[in-house]
Amino acid sequence: MTTKIYIGSDHAGFDLKKDIVKFLEKRDYEVVDFGADEYDETDDYPDFIFPVAKAVSFDPETKGIILGGSGQGEAIAANRIPAIRAVVFNGQYQPTDGRDVPNEIILSRQHNDANILSLGARFLSVEEALEAVEMWLETEFSGEERHIRRIRKIESLGI
Repeated sequence: MTTKIYIGSDHAGFDLKKDIVKFLEKRDYEVVDFGADEYDETDDYPDFIFPVAKAVSFDPETKGIILGGSGQGEAIAANRIPAIRAVVFNGQYQPTDGRDVPNEIILSRQHNDANILSLGARFLSVEEALEAVEMWLETEFSGEERHIRRIRKIESLGI
């Protein structure tokens, strides 16, 4: 079964979105692109993010990828839609004090069953973004009771 991926971006992620769409299509994902369809530096990210989040909310077997300058506002917008768990990725944190930190892309899927990945196009190279997308799509939710319980608590707010 082919996984359906919804994608959307404003002007800041416009070019990176094109690269991600090509990447996904080469891997036989079904991609539904909610725009932007042309570069317009005055466009507003909610116009492209809300359709992605609504589509994922209505079809829990799908995932979404949203892009913007930082990915922050995009994730905030997406998380306004019920059943959405959007996470921001702007690059894996590498501490300078010798600590080991977990991979946040993997944890976002294993622990939070994140269903939308929000990428900060101004922070990531094409290679970093594609690596993150691939890792995120290949990582399964752990299904552990504690993570299910936490997700249910979030969703029970019903806002």
